[in-house]
Amino acid sequence: MLDSNIKAQLKAYLERLVAPIELIASLDGSAKSAEVRELLREVAELSDKVTVREDGSNARKPSFAIVKQGDTPRVHFAGIPMGHEFTSLVLALLQVSGYAPKLEAAQIEQIKAIEGKFSFETFISLSCHNCPDVVQALNTLAVLNPGFDATMIDGALFQEEVERRQIMGVPAIYLNGAHFGQGRMSMEEILAKIDTGAAERDAAKLNEKEAFDVLVVGGGPSGAAAAIYAARKGIRTGVVADRFGGQVLDTLGIENFISVKATEGPKLAAALDQHVRDYEVDVMNLQRVAALVPAAQPGGLHEVELASGAKLKSRALILATGARWREMNVPGEAEYKNKGVAFCPHCDGPLFKGKRVAVIGGGNSGVEAAIDLAGIVSHVTLLEFGDAMRADAVLQNKLRSLPNVTVILQAQTTEVVGDGQKVNGLRYKDRSSGVEHLVELEGIFVQIGLLPNTDFARDVIKLSPRGEIEVNERGETSVPGIFASGDATTVPFKQIIIAMGEGAKASLGAFDYLIRTQAQ
Repeated sequence: MLDSNIKAQLKAYLERLVAPIELIASLDGSAKSAEVRELLREVAELSDKVTVREDGSNARKPSFAIVKQGDTPRVHFAGIPMGHEFTSLVLALLQVSGYAPKLEAAQIEQIKAIEGKFSFETFISLSCHNCPDVVQALNTLAVLNPGFDATMIDGALFQEEVERRQIMGVPAIYLNGAHFGQGRMSMEEILAKIDTGAAERDAAKLNEKEAFDVLVVGGGPSGAAAAIYAARKGIRTGVVADRFGGQVLDTLGIENFISVKATEGPKLAAALDQHVRDYEVDVMNLQRVAALVPAAQPGGLHEVELASGAKLKSRALILATGARWREMNVPGEAEYKNKGVAFCPHCDGPLFKGKRVAVIGGGNSGVEAAIDLAGIVSHVTLLEFGDAMRADAVLQNKLRSLPNVTVILQAQTTEVVGDGQKVNGLRYKDRSSGVEHLVELEGIFVQIGLLPNTDFARDVIKLSPRGEIEVNERGETSVPGIFASGDATTVPFKQIIIAMGEGAKASLGAFDYLIRTQAQ
């Protein structure tokens, strides 16, 4: 199961085991059970603190639990945690043995203080780059608090259960048998849903904060760059974000970030987070901005109102709120989101193995999605609104070479069709003839671009007809003291490296504003 390089790395990690652990397997006569048996045997051979038992009684087979000797099993893997989930396995081995998780002391105490019984199940796909964050967070909860247990379930391996629960997107998280969440969730997000008093406590703390010199709204690449440049000037800097890392967290492969040949979105987001925290930056995560109240005069304090009711003040603001996936806005789309309507082919594609799907959009993202899906599903129908695809020629040539792909041009999607539980079709209108058609399918992947996250600023600063914040060459908006950067602005070419540069520029512009404007 494991090659020599991985074994060498894993052996080094297992030297950090604190206490002996057992791997308790629940197996049957299947080939997959044989693979799990081999994986566990290889892990145990690398450390004298690891033993394997095959007397597990878990109904899901193959599966295994990781437990400290003498303790109750609370961390479970149903399937073979390879691919993106191999890191989850390694961390679980270490943490169950007593190796301390990398959390702040206050967060650890918060977890330990939660009362009740919480049984989590997380359905994943091994190709999903967002799933490990959820699996690892829930495993950590189970390690720190005996009231929790966590199970990772490979949806591709337990397809009968996936069908029964009608899971059509991963990660799909269940708590005590009921649906808890969908998509990537951080430890902070999970705790916010479990610990219901946390939001009120956080709002009270935020209201007590002193005014900032620069407050960055948004925690993506542009916001991170802006915060670092401001903090390096020695001024009081804060970042408020609904999800630190932004859209980068949903990006799989990044191969055009200069000097870094290849990386993945979550890795880059983690590096951004660490870089920001290396400076004296007050990071306020999981806080959604609801409104802006500009300063009454230049040099005064701008106010940011949060959805929690808290209010933050700052002499200068940098809006780096990024963008979100553009939706089709047709009947049935909202109803069947995560029930056949999806936005991440890498994450959710394996759940549609052998089925028929559509991809909406003929740009690079749409064509790349169709190529990826063609290797998994039975058939892909790509619908493009225009009279030609906009993707690079090399991608179009690859797409047209695939035997199970149909491309339909001048197709306007008009409705997502379903049976009340999941998608079973899509209606589109031929824009040249006006004739409507029905395509029978099980999944729809929407890849039609992005929308700027600027609704909160609509009546405060000048926006373009597309809803983007209008900025000049210094990152200044129409309101003195409020700057903007990144994908939320009119700056063309929405790229990570451009967003970072714009964040740095806006930060320098904000600092110049502060030193030239007398505080009021």
